[in-house]
Amino acid sequence: MEVLQPTTLREALEAKAAHPEAVPIAGGTDVLVELNFDRRRPVHLLDLTRVEELAQHERTDGHVRLGAGVTYTRIIRELSDVLPGLAIASRTVGSPPIRNRGTVGGNLGSASPAGDAHPPLLACGAEIELASTRGARRIAADRFFTGVKRNALAADELVTAIHLPVARGPQQFCKVGPRNAMVIAVCSLALSVDREAGTVGTGIGSAAPTPVRAPEAEAFLAGALSEGPLGEAAAQRFGELVAAAASPIDDVRGSAAYRRHALAVLARRALAWCLEGAA
Repeated sequence: MEVLQPTTLREALEAKAAHPEAVPIAGGTDVLVELNFDRRRPVHLLDLTRVEELAQHERTDGHVRLGAGVTYTRIIRELSDVLPGLAIASRTVGSPPIRNRGTVGGNLGSASPAGDAHPPLLACGAEIELASTRGARRIAADRFFTGVKRNALAADELVTAIHLPVARGPQQFCKVGPRNAMVIAVCSLALSVDREAGTVGTGIGSAAPTPVRAPEAEAFLAGALSEGPLGEAAAQRFGELVAAAASPIDDVRGSAAYRRHALAVLARRALAWCLEGAA
């Protein structure tokens, strides 16, 4: 196995173009697990830890451009005020050493349905920046995931950044697992309420082949919020619509029925937290 170690983004893109089969590695929190269990044995590893451009973030015109190599720890420390939903999700990722190494770009590259960063990206309408020596393009987060652990990356492309709007209202993230920390989600939910636009965003994790939104639930809640204080019946209905948007399976971590029930509970809980924070 040969490790390629570019020091600039241009070098990284050229290396990926020359070796399309090369597996990118940044924090290594997913890739190294696969290597240790001999699930993957690539000819080339593309080490991105020396590429400083990927480890930067900037805020312009009401949006944050988050470099793919920014760690969860830095998101919590530096961006909680502008990306609260993603910061809350980041706090649930693994242990402190994992958060010190893991990145949203790596989470996207793995494209696991259970990735903790994915629901907040869907809920806030994020766009994923992909680049190659041919140029750069952006794709909506809800179109980036194409199947179980599959994404829209071309063979010569890398995830270079994530573009997210600065929060204009309350955001929340919650998940269910067998314990409170260092756990893969049985199911997860992100909720974003944009008070200025009067819109609602959702993101569901670990309850479908890909992370998904709940558009009917979003439309219902946006309409209900525009009419005044939210009643218990409306909150209940929102939870039902979120659960209906999922297509879970039975596996070792939970049954499909349990996941649907849990999503309805998480939706009502996240909604209550958002309304409380907006009060």
